[in-house]
Amino acid sequence: METYSVSEAAARTGWSARMLRYLEATGLVVPGRSASGYRRYGEHELELLRGLQELRRTFGVELDDVAFVIRMRRRPELRAAVEQWLERTTVPGEGASEADWIEWEQRKHERLLAA
Repeated sequence: METYSVSEAAARTGWSARMLRYLEATGLVVPGRSASGYRRYGEHELELLRGLQELRRTFGVELDDVAFVIRMRRRPELRAAVEQWLERTTVPGEGASEADWIEWEQRKHERLLAA
């Protein structure tokens, strides 16, 4: 299996080498290491990096959003707490119309201005 250095992986995916190191530090995309300790990115890691870019581009997802979802998947008690909170919130639910979201945003801003 062919692997790539951090600079080669950066060139192939459009991420900077610095960002690849950050993604590794946060646990989002962790490459293997060579016997001498150098980062080695395989096709799997390159696909993860491309997929992360696509999430960001298509859905406006930020890296901290993805990191939070990972935390929720790894910590069932966190997921349960978030689900419980969502059940009590006034955030529009699945299938809400654009008008529902606009109304919710307006109420949110009214509350912020009143505070």
